Amino acid sequence: MSNPVAGLMIGVLVTVMVQSSSTSTSIVVSMVASSLLTVKAAIPIIMGANIGTSITNTLVALMQAGDRNVFRRAFAGATVHDFFNWLSVLVLLPLEAATSYLELLTNLVVESFHFKSGEDAPALLKVITDPVTKKIIELNQTVINQIAMQDSAAQNMSLIKIWCKTLTTVTQVNVTVPSTENCTSPSLCWTDGVHTWTIKNVTYQENIAKCQHIFVNSNLPDVVVGVILLVTSLFVLCGCLILIVKLLGSVLKGQVAAIIKKTINTDFPFPFAWLAGYLAILVGAAVTFVVQSSSVFTSTMTPLIGIGVISIERVYPLTLGANIGTTTTAIMAALTSPSSTLKSSLQIALCHFFFNISGILLWYPIPFTRLPIRLAKGLGSISAKYRWFAIFYLIGLFLLFPLTVFGLSLAGWPVLVGVGVPIVLVLLLVLVLKLLQSRCPGVLPKKLQTWNFLPLCMRSLKPWDRAVSLYSSYCERRCCCCCRVCCRLCCRLCCLLCCPCCRCSKCCRELEEVPDIPVKAPEAFNDIAIVREAQDGAPKSPVDALDSSTASRSTAL
Repeated sequence: MSNPVAGLMIGVLVTVMVQSSSTSTSIVVSMVASSLLTVKAAIPIIMGANIGTSITNTLVALMQAGDRNVFRRAFAGATVHDFFNWLSVLVLLPLEAATSYLELLTNLVVESFHFKSGEDAPALLKVITDPVTKKIIELNQTVINQIAMQDSAAQNMSLIKIWCKTLTTVTQVNVTVPSTENCTSPSLCWTDGVHTWTIKNVTYQENIAKCQHIFVNSNLPDVVVGVILLVTSLFVLCGCLILIVKLLGSVLKGQVAAIIKKTINTDFPFPFAWLAGYLAILVGAAVTFVVQSSSVFTSTMTPLIGIGVISIERVYPLTLGANIGTTTTAIMAALTSPSSTLKSSLQIALCHFFFNISGILLWYPIPFTRLPIRLAKGLGSISAKYRWFAIFYLIGLFLLFPLTVFGLSLAGWPVLVGVGVPIVLVLLLVLVLKLLQSRCPGVLPKKLQTWNFLPLCMRSLKPWDRAVSLYSSYCERRCCCCCRVCCRLCCRLCCLLCCPCCRCSKCCRELEEVPDIPVKAPEAFNDIAIVREAQDGAPKSPVDALDSSTASRSTAL
C-alpha cells in the first residue's frame, strides 16, 4: 500500500460496494488500530471513501429521469457532491504525498490533547436498527478479528454467528510436558525422572442458546449467504430510493413546497447574508451526526432539488456539512479503541475530518472558487438532454475508472506514469483551449477558434445519442418479439384476445390490432339485447334485457 493512487481507488471501490463512507472509514480505523495499516497508507483510502459515498444520491437522481427539467436539477444537485470530492482529492492528494501535512497536523493534535479511551460509542439510530438486523444475520466478531490479525486457524471458520449465549469455564488439569522448562511455574511442576507433570488452565466453552437470525440453521456456505444478502439489500435499497422520490414528490407540493422553498433558500438580511451558507454547513453536519450517514442525508435532499424546493446554491453548503458530520462516526469508533492503539486510530479518524475541512476552505469561502456548482450545473444540462449519459457517467466514474487506475497502479509507477501523464496533458490542453475559445478567441489561430476541425463524434454527443437510440430500439424490438410470443401462447391457453398479464405492454396492443384468433371476444356480444330491442321497436324491461343478453352471450360462447 505504498502507492497512494492505489489506496485512493481502493477507498472508492470499497465505499461504492458498502454504500457508506462511515462504514469504510470505521474499517480503516480498525485496521490502523490493529497495526495492519500505517497512518500514511490509510490517508489515501480515507480520501477515496469520501468520493465513493457520493454515488448514492446520484442513484437517487436517476429515479427522476422521467421529467427533463426535474432530472436536470436533481442530477446537478447530486453531482455537486462528486465534483467537490474529486476536486479536493486532485489538490490535496499530491499535497499530502509531497508534504504529509495531514499526518503531521493530526499527530500534533493528538499529542496536544490527552485523549482517553472511552467505553462505547453512542448508539443513536443503532438502537432502532440493531434488533432488525439481528433477526436477519449476526456475524462472529471474534473470527473477524482473528482474520484481521492474520490468524491462519480462522481462515476456514464461518463468519456466521450460531451461538449467541455461551458459558466459558476454566478448569485446572494435569498435563504431561516434555521437560521442567515447560511447566507453568516451579511450584506446580513434578517429575519422576521419566515423566514431567504440571497444572495448566484449560478453557471449555459450552453452547447454551442459539441466535435467532434466519440463517442460523442453514447449511449454506458464507459465500452463498453473502450473495443472498447483497442481492436482497440492493433490491431493498432501490425500493427505498424509489419510495423516497415518490413520497417527497407527492407530499411537497403546492403551498407546503412554497413555504419550505422560501424558508430554506432565504438569506439573512444585509450585511449578514454570507452567514446563511455557514449556518447551512452546521445544519448539514448536525443532521448527518444524528442519522450517522451522509448518504441518507444527501439522498433525501436530491428529490427536493429536483422539484425545486431547494436550490443548488443552498444544497452545496448542506452537502459540505454532511461531509463533516460523517467524520464523527470514525472519531467515535476511534475513541473506543484500547489505550495502546488509541493514538494511531484517532489520528486517522482526524485525517478524515481535516481533509473535509481543507476541501471546504478550498472550494467554499470565496464565491469565485465555488467551482463544483458550475460544473454540476453543466453536467446536469448535458444529462437532461442525453439521459443515457448519466448512466455512462455513473458506471465510468465510480467503477471503470477506479478499476483501470488501480490496475495500472499495481503494474508499477512507470506504467501508471506512462499511461496517465499523456492523458492528463491532453485534458489540460483541451481545458486551456476551451477557456481561450470562450474568453479571448482572437489569440488563437482561426482553425482552433472552434472545434469544427475535429470529427463530429469527438466534439458532440449527437452521434453517440443516435447510436444509443438505435441500440435501444433494437433491444426494444427483441424484447417485444419475445413478449409477443409469450402473449400469443398465453392467449391461446386462455382462449382470450390477450391475457391480463401483458395487456399493458406495447407489443400486446399491437397484437390486439392484428389478432391471431378469428373468434370474437365475449365483450363483442354485450349489446345484443339492446340491438334486438331497437329492431323489435318495443322497449324491454331491464330484467328482460339482462336475460336476453345473458342468453346471447352463452350462445356465442
